[in-house]
Amino acid sequence: MSVRIKMKPLAIAILATLETMSVTHGAEQTLAPVTVQELAERADGPVSGYHATRSATFTKTDTPLKEVPASVSVVPAELMKDQAMQSLADVIRYVPGATAHQGEGNRDQVILRGISTSADFYVDGVRDDAQVFRDLYNLERVEVLKGAGGMAFGRGGAGGVVNRVTKKPTFAPLGKAAVTLGSDQRLRGTVDVGGQFNNVTAWRLNVMAESGDSFRSGVDMKRYAINPTVTLTPSAQTTLTLGYEHLKDERTADRGIPARNGRPFDTDSSTFFGNVDQSQARSTVDSAYAVLEHDFGDVQLKNNLRVTHYDKFYQNVYADNANSSSVDTAGNMKLAAYNNANDRTNFFNQTDLTTRFTAGGLAHTLLTGFELGHQDSSNKRNTGFFGPLANQTLTTVSASAPFAVATAFRPNGTDADNNVQTDVVAVYVQDQIALSKEWKVLAGLRYDYFKTSFDDRRTTTAPTDLARTDKGLSPRLGLIWSPTASAGYYASFSRSFLPSGEQLGLALNTAELAPETANNYEIGARWDLLPKLALSAAVFRLDRDDVRSPDPLNPGFFIKTGQQRTEGVELGLQGEITRRWQVYAGVAHLDGRITRTTSGAVAGAKLQLVPENMLSVWNRLDIGSGWGAGLGVLYQGESFATLDNKVILPAFTRADGALYYAFGDGKTRLALNVENLFDRKYFPTADGNNNISPGAPRNARLTLTTSF
Repeated sequence: MSVRIKMKPLAIAILATLETMSVTHGAEQTLAPVTVQELAERADGPVSGYHATRSATFTKTDTPLKEVPASVSVVPAELMKDQAMQSLADVIRYVPGATAHQGEGNRDQVILRGISTSADFYVDGVRDDAQVFRDLYNLERVEVLKGAGGMAFGRGGAGGVVNRVTKKPTFAPLGKAAVTLGSDQRLRGTVDVGGQFNNVTAWRLNVMAESGDSFRSGVDMKRYAINPTVTLTPSAQTTLTLGYEHLKDERTADRGIPARNGRPFDTDSSTFFGNVDQSQARSTVDSAYAVLEHDFGDVQLKNNLRVTHYDKFYQNVYADNANSSSVDTAGNMKLAAYNNANDRTNFFNQTDLTTRFTAGGLAHTLLTGFELGHQDSSNKRNTGFFGPLANQTLTTVSASAPFAVATAFRPNGTDADNNVQTDVVAVYVQDQIALSKEWKVLAGLRYDYFKTSFDDRRTTTAPTDLARTDKGLSPRLGLIWSPTASAGYYASFSRSFLPSGEQLGLALNTAELAPETANNYEIGARWDLLPKLALSAAVFRLDRDDVRSPDPLNPGFFIKTGQQRTEGVELGLQGEITRRWQVYAGVAHLDGRITRTTSGAVAGAKLQLVPENMLSVWNRLDIGSGWGAGLGVLYQGESFATLDNKVILPAFTRADGALYYAFGDGKTRLALNVENLFDRKYFPTADGNNNISPGAPRNARLTLTTSF
């Protein structure tokens, strides 16, 4: 399957015009404010089935999606349930312009418009940037913003962000439970219950537990989580939501299979390369939060405080990634090993004030905000050594028996042992202005003060303490035209900045470098084809500038010269075609390349894990008499495992299916989901040339869900 889509001359001209824009003023109109009591009583939020109508991820105000000048994909809980999704990687596969990264088998990592990130994750709009696996058990929806999101989110967000929207208490009685039995001894259970204590207090409790093996030999996992929340509404104008989440995840750190001659090594998909007993990933997340909302009449206040502690450890023995082909002509390969521990605490407080007023005959929705943050992160890494004397950092094994035991783990050379602390102070302002019934403007500007302090605790080398302070401006500007109630068109520009210490780390060769920048130029449209069926389209160019490159005059150090660019087209179709037929589909055509040589690749190289063409389609059909069926297709064109473009992940097509039966009054449903119906062998993602993840063969999940 080969599809080529070229951007039209008009689109290119508009993008060029956007590049010259300066941020002066902006606007957009939102619905009239609702009382906090009404918000607290909403059970389903702005989603009906697969059809989403509103979002606050991009604007930080409750805004119709047709009036958001950006590409936002909303993946609702209904779709997650129908497909029996169990991870953010499952979600990302249905977001056009996004792919899942392997993340070394120990964390969530995604690629948004060609930019890889393990840090641009948020929960209810607050940074959640530790390298852990997240679960879907307590979510109403996942909202994925594509394009630079600095104004709303601060540092990072170069290719976009992933925001999880959690379930909130309702004043209506609620009781749901589900149990899933799956291939490879998978067992998963969830409970979602809630109600009201009295007329002003509501509660909700979500619980999840899961365990199971894998088609990969010796690989297993177990995790559990609990999330109680309470909402207090002492008046119609005030609400306070308090919550706590505890999540524990233990699994095998699985880094897949190596490459040979530029392709994934031809081996059984179940073969584990390394040592499964010495490859583990463990994480514990404890998060407490408080959200206060008050309506003063002319001004609405929202204060969001979240404190999260992450305890993460992982260790792996894996195929060495030093060369493009791990398996040599003699059939031998090298294994390496290391472990890493991270202890992190995040403190973030966001205060937003929203006011709606008319000035100069124009309607304004003005947002002003203030964010304070502090992160404290301790990291320690040890290298794995092999051999009877524990003095070899690499060991050679046969690819037909790819197993070795690391006999010791200890610090080596530049292995990390440090404490990093960051302080964030940010202010932002945004105006959404209705110029007329049809024309609206959105403009926003954020200022970030970002200070990083690096305390080097190594004893084997000379410790080096570092510090850097960056100050960044993140503007955005959007123009929205709504000629009819069912159609909206936009043109927009947005920017993000990426300081050297963005992901809580500094080194001698990066501490003196000013932030990189990412600029997104986009035109797009949204149409309501039917009352509950929406089609979206976006044409964009995303430039990541000042990417670090080696300094030819100072070996070991970097200078800012490089650039990468992704241009593309994204289409999305979500909602209800008929009362019995729902669809969630996306298509993306991306051209991601290095345009000026960077530290990782030369100009002209294609970006890693960015297929030129991607397609995802899921259909759910309610047949009648309690029966329903689902059918989905995923297509992903070939891509390169890394920026050196030496190893190709072949294109693949995967088909999934489901069969549903609702008993009696519809409160109980039995669902059979089958993934990879035709048992295709494929490789969806990687982490380097020799850590390639094979896709799962045909597998099934049987889920019983009941409401009470």
